[in-house]
Amino acid sequence: MRSITTFHIQYAHRFYNFKGEAQYLHGHTGTMTIEVEDTINPGVNMVFPCNEIRKTAWHVIQNFDHALILRHDDPLLPAVLAVYEQQGIKNGAPTNQMKGPAFKTELATAHPDCRLVVTKETMTVEGMIKIVYELLKDKLNIAKITFVSGDNTASQEYSVKGTRDRCPCCGIALDENGVCPKCGYRKP
Repeated sequence: MRSITTFHIQYAHRFYNFKGEAQYLHGHTGTMTIEVEDTINPGVNMVFPCNEIRKTAWHVIQNFDHALILRHDDPLLPAVLAVYEQQGIKNGAPTNQMKGPAFKTELATAHPDCRLVVTKETMTVEGMIKIVYELLKDKLNIAKITFVSGDNTASQEYSVKGTRDRCPCCGIALDENGVCPKCGYRKP
């Protein structure tokens, strides 16, 4: 069975070297749906609490919300960083509260202090799915991710291997020591 959670994010990007309207800097409101699959946890009668899927995924996804997403070789990137440096906001500002932890993968690097994500490939709905899956695959049993942005939609299904040990009290995945990080339950 699956538990399903949806997120809404707003971001700006462009398709560098693309011939068409998307070559210009523009913004989107996107909707991402993450489906987590596992057995029903008999202690709480659910696969995984949707609010906990939201917390786990948002920890990563919030780096894309209200962010500028540019490809690593886009000539706008050094220009944007120079302006941020001149304004004194390259390394953050007290008003920049909506940020997750920095990350660096083969596909993308998040610079949350300046609301910037630098990608290896042009950011498309397919690219967003690949990045998010890579960041969350070890935290959640992701069966499917769908991302809708404007008129563009992509979806990818994944094979879920095995189940995760979850707390019978609150449904949260147990850590490597068999302890629930939320309520402290210890697996016998």
